[in-house]
Amino acid sequence: MVRSRDRSRRRPAYRRRPGEFYWLWIAATATYGVGDVVSTIAFLRYVPAIDEANPVVRVALESFGLSGLVALKIAVYLVMLWISVEGAREGDRLLYYFPPVLLTATGAYLTASNVRLLWLS
Repeated sequence: MVRSRDRSRRRPAYRRRPGEFYWLWIAATATYGVGDVVSTIAFLRYVPAIDEANPVVRVALESFGLSGLVALKIAVYLVMLWISVEGAREGDRLLYYFPPVLLTATGAYLTASNVRLLWLS
């Protein structure tokens, strides 16, 4: 069997290695989706003297409350998921891996930052 070098004929990475795809996005969901949201909610509830530092998140919270925060997170998550899937379809490894890795790193940092500030207050 001859493997095609034509990327348009190869199966996307998420079909060739579905376990990898799922674990990348489970990590992103755990840190960015759950960790950051839960720690932000705890921080806002228990330390009301300090406001949200991110202006986009602050506007979402002021306009729509916690549902605005969750909706914003879901929107960012879905856009990043779309970029990753399109990257896999195009055979672009950077676009495939970068979104879940970025969300995981960002979520881990923001969760740790929120927990640290919550602990110090």
